[in-house]
Amino acid sequence: MRVIIMGATSGIGQELARMYHKSGHAVGIAGRRLENLKQLSLELSACPYAQIDITCDDAPKKLQSLIERLGGMDLYLHVSGIGKQNRTLECDIELATVNTNVLGFTRMLNHAYHYFAGQRGGHIAVVSSIAGTKGIGVAPSYSATKRFNNTYIEALEQLARINGINIAFTDIRPGFVDTDMLSRDFHYPMMMSVDKVASSIVKGIQKRKRVLTIDWRFRLLVFFWRLLPSSIWVRLRVA
Repeated sequence: MRVIIMGATSGIGQELARMYHKSGHAVGIAGRRLENLKQLSLELSACPYAQIDITCDDAPKKLQSLIERLGGMDLYLHVSGIGKQNRTLECDIELATVNTNVLGFTRMLNHAYHYFAGQRGGHIAVVSSIAGTKGIGVAPSYSATKRFNNTYIEALEQLARINGINIAFTDIRPGFVDTDMLSRDFHYPMMMSVDKVASSIVKGIQKRKRVLTIDWRFRLLVFFWRLLPSSIWVRLRVA
């Protein structure tokens, strides 16, 4: 299988690249940090890589070049995203999050969808978050953009079925993962290690899971907080 990982310069994406390479798959890696890509490429037997900023208009063209250098693509794994707590609601933080998690996300998934439509099949997997299931007051744009991710791939799946295209979709929803994206100023409950999360993702994609909420504790948490009416939810102190 030929796997392209967008957002492979650190954290979950980096660990996924290692796991797929170790399993014998052809891996192409992409992200913004060039030095990290070079180092990871050397670690993974000089696998092809591309410096891509998904917020830029030329990102799809660079992705297509990476696909061609890999010899094709069977799985597009989108791990690229940003997010942080924004208790003071700073506008720059909100807009930067939207730019990456909505505009950049849409830009890259659009290209992946058209590529797989052209070859009449493939698999698109997206790392979203359990935060997309509810609006979280301390991270408004993050939770809202993750909801966008959830809904967008659901819509793409329906579109693929309407057009008779065999594209599989996996919405990966982790809870708190021990990566650089989380601020060290706060305590996060039920923190999960990167290798555990990456291993669960690989297994879930192999089984072609449609929605993959990682760790039974977070599945239970999401089940119960979905039952709460909005009138109660907005009064809770979350995080």
